[in-house]
Amino acid sequence: MLTGTTKDASELGPAAIQGKPNELDRSARSGGASQSQPSRLAKALQIEWIGQTVASLCWIGSVFSYGITSTGDWLQLFAASAWLTANIAAVMAVEAD
Repeated sequence: MLTGTTKDASELGPAAIQGKPNELDRSARSGGASQSQPSRLAKALQIEWIGQTVASLCWIGSVFSYGITSTGDWLQLFAASAWLTANIAAVMAVEAD
């Protein structure tokens, strides 16, 4: 609830606006929360990453299991390979501790 005793920046004048940055300003500049990034191993052990990687590997395996006999089979193989590559790139993008 607003009480009317607070002043906004226009009431305080330019000196207040150019003053020392507050905690909210520092948080906004640093990207919000100051949580550290997980390690590559921690990222690779997350259920989301494991599930997607297993699914992409199964998709690749199924293409070879049924055989590559048409253009659609090649497209399936490229799609599954792209998915696997993206999963690996997501882990590699995490900065190691």
